[in-house]
Amino acid sequence: MKKITLLFLLCLPIVLLSQVFTFKVNGQNHRILMDNNYLIETVFMKNDGTFILSRGGYYIKTANGIDITFEFNSNYALDSLTSFRYSLNKTWKNISQSSQVLEGKWLMAGRVKAEGEQRRDLTASRKTLKFLLDGYFQWTAFDAKSMRFMGSGGGTYSAQNKEYIETLDYFSRDNTKVGKILPFGFLQKDNDWYHKGLNSKGKLMHEIWHKRI
Repeated sequence: MKKITLLFLLCLPIVLLSQVFTFKVNGQNHRILMDNNYLIETVFMKNDGTFILSRGGYYIKTANGIDITFEFNSNYALDSLTSFRYSLNKTWKNISQSSQVLEGKWLMAGRVKAEGEQRRDLTASRKTLKFLLDGYFQWTAFDAKSMRFMGSGGGTYSAQNKEYIETLDYFSRDNTKVGKILPFGFLQKDNDWYHKGLNSKGKLMHEIWHKRI
């Protein structure tokens, strides 16, 4: 796995930013979500959505490539990577779709309960991040301090007329959910996104996400 992972990490096109890319290595599907300062890379099997690995963090562009510091790395126990320099490669396929409302990075900020809103401390190292870009999404639960990875899922989404719909391409906790379509209602108030509907287990949820600037 380590050799495959390193091959994957050497394949970032420097000149194409804020887009979604895909490529394959040894039959494994690689997907990159990349905005102007944050990048997530995820590997999964295209046929059944089996999750292989995911990692992500903030990056800076330099004359020598793109230097990224990982906030999470599901493969950390095997490769110990907390940072990396990506090199130029032009083999990736751009699969970006049209931009939509809600694009950006969002942190799980709390839930709406019968008694009112219950908010989380967004400065804590334990985070749940949702990244929406060009018709694709990924959520990831992690601890940035310990590099502990708790789970991730992603796929495609649409957001219009106050309806937000996710279609799962991979889910690290249960790949039998792959292909599931999850409709939600949404309401955006300034930098808060209220997200209400049934989760992948069919349970009602009413979440609050806060825009990560």
